[in-house]
Amino acid sequence: MLDIVGLLQTEKDAFTRSERALTEIVLADVDSVLKMSIVDLAAEADVSPPTVTRFCRRLGCDSYADFKVRLAQSRFVGQRYFAPASGPLSVHEIAQGIVNGIQSTIYDTFDTLDFDAIERAAESIVKSSFILSFGSGGASSMMAVETEARLFRLGLKVAASIDHQVQMMRAASAPLGAVVIAYSLSGNNVPLVKALSVAGEYGLTRIVVSRPGSIMAEQADILLPVHWRENQDILRPTPGRYAFLATVDILSQTIAARLGPPAVASMRRIKHQLVVNRDGDDAQPLGD
Repeated sequence: MLDIVGLLQTEKDAFTRSERALTEIVLADVDSVLKMSIVDLAAEADVSPPTVTRFCRRLGCDSYADFKVRLAQSRFVGQRYFAPASGPLSVHEIAQGIVNGIQSTIYDTFDTLDFDAIERAAESIVKSSFILSFGSGGASSMMAVETEARLFRLGLKVAASIDHQVQMMRAASAPLGAVVIAYSLSGNNVPLVKALSVAGEYGLTRIVVSRPGSIMAEQADILLPVHWRENQDILRPTPGRYAFLATVDILSQTIAARLGPPAVASMRRIKHQLVVNRDGDDAQPLGD
């Protein structure tokens, strides 16, 4: 789908004076332009109808009618981003909104946790020969790497990957008894779905942390459903990653509790090296 609005926003400085006039009218009020005939738009921009036609063709449209169809499609997608951004401006208000959003997300996460699924996921990881941690595209990439950091310190064999082709290859070459844990905030990560499908072909247990009912969830042998309410303030970062962080921490401690002494022994060795080489005392976290 051609993003007419995005194209107008990025290319307008390269347009002719007439094209810039048309661009300004379109971007100022998309809804009104969708109701205009080619004659109406030409009159509004003080240009000729053939100029409007040439403008449409420059944008990759066959005609003015095609332009309006594509403009309507572009208008439908991401409607919140057409209105001028509004929200708090002071640092105090911004901080208050973000912290309140994080708190609400964390409490909602606890209320919707599937404790039985977390237990089964922890047991699968404890019994596994190797753990693959997959995610991509921002917060999910962070979660994949965070999972590696949480689990290697427990003495487990784990590797994170945020590259889709590498994910597919790792899934295909994983040893017997391996487990995949995969993250997707949207639940719509098609390349990651393909990697999980490959993992299923080779008998890997697939733990999926994502939205229930999504195409990612359909690939799960064990689904850890994560729910959150997305921001209406388009300038505020998504609170969804905090729901995922809380879920990973809960899963990690559950795994550590099931592993028992071997996990403690591994963490003690790490702490010993941190105290000797970095901290000089035992008060700092197990990492940085």
